[in-house]
Amino acid sequence: MNSCYLIVTVDKTQGMTISKTIAETMSDIGRAARKAAAKLATASSDERNAALQASAAAIRSASGDIAAANACDMEAARSRSLGAAMLDRLMLDDDRIEAMATGMESIVALRDPVGRVLEEWERPNGLRIQRVSVPLGVIGIIYESRPNVTADAAALCIKSGNAVILRGGSESFHSSQAIYACLRSGLATSGLEPDAVQMVPTTDREAVGYLLSSMAEWVDVVVPRGGKNLIKRVQDEARVPVIGHLEGICHVYLHKGADLDMARNIVVNAKMRRTGICGAAETVLVDRDGAQRTVPEIVAALQDAGCEVRGDETVASLAADVQEATEADWSTEYLDAIVSMRVVDDIDEAIEHVRHYGSGHTESIVTDDATAAEQFFRDVDSAIVLHNASTQFADGGEFGMGAEIGIATGRIHARGPVGADQLTSYKYVVRGSGQVRP
Repeated sequence: MNSCYLIVTVDKTQGMTISKTIAETMSDIGRAARKAAAKLATASSDERNAALQASAAAIRSASGDIAAANACDMEAARSRSLGAAMLDRLMLDDDRIEAMATGMESIVALRDPVGRVLEEWERPNGLRIQRVSVPLGVIGIIYESRPNVTADAAALCIKSGNAVILRGGSESFHSSQAIYACLRSGLATSGLEPDAVQMVPTTDREAVGYLLSSMAEWVDVVVPRGGKNLIKRVQDEARVPVIGHLEGICHVYLHKGADLDMARNIVVNAKMRRTGICGAAETVLVDRDGAQRTVPEIVAALQDAGCEVRGDETVASLAADVQEATEADWSTEYLDAIVSMRVVDDIDEAIEHVRHYGSGHTESIVTDDATAAEQFFRDVDSAIVLHNASTQFADGGEFGMGAEIGIATGRIHARGPVGADQLTSYKYVVRGSGQVRP
């Protein structure tokens, strides 16, 4: 690891210019985060909520500064000829700035995830045992493009009693710094340690490498939020646990018992509402029994919405203007107005297809057959499984969790939307009256 690059800061109290290597800077951030985490973990729910309220107020007060910083980021992005989708993710207008503030306030309204008694029991020897939720500690969050993630991620960490080290995308550096200043102001105003929220002060990729490989002493878990390349790098290089997912290859299965109007509406929404999110459907599976009726309707609806359909031989024989699907299509996350479609013999073949090609993210079955729906729920081991609903509901806000910092597909710790509750672990509290073990 090359840590010779310098980060230059100014000590405003002394009027001095200080140069530090990335390693020194990141180690300082880690130590400060660990110290702040210990204090935040013991802060009351009212204190943490007050910090969120104060941060929301600071964002509203600084909306002009945030907009000016975002204008700098937007100008730089245009000069680099970034695409329209990237520019839209980067842009902050008055409504989006206000949405950050109201989003933080919605997190205030959530129940306190810390200190909850998850389970309790008494042993025959009189020991009373409780399993109690506690913060994870220090969370590193690495994300791309969207500056509003700065507010969302920090708010969820504060709510759950965790210190956080944020590393946003280079495109949103100035916007994120302006939001970050509001977060620290909110913590200070409420009497909590501002170092509970910190941001990596450089866009140099060496800082990400150092965070992943050399900060296990201070960082307990890393959460990546962004594209496949970012997430793969985090999973490959991290020396601490990672919460996240690599791909969102999501399926909608149209069972022979599906209502055609419902199926059409769900498929079009699952694919086309927002094609670039991880919960967008990438493959549609259709039962052979009824395919002659279902496939032409669904393909036409998708094409009318501007979607390219890549189908197997049966789909191509039943509908016009269908591109031939290749083996690679079944395991491709398009994140675009493209969908693959396959006809399957029955629910067992549909489930086997999901197991073989899916990424464990989100799958939906459309059917009026309750028995088929229950079989799908039981046999499909993805983080989120739906019945008669769009895969685009794979979102913490839609689950009533206030916000999320991503979707997790692993089987250790969190699965599905990662909100405040999922940013906690637990400890055992055991109360005795003098018992000793024989």
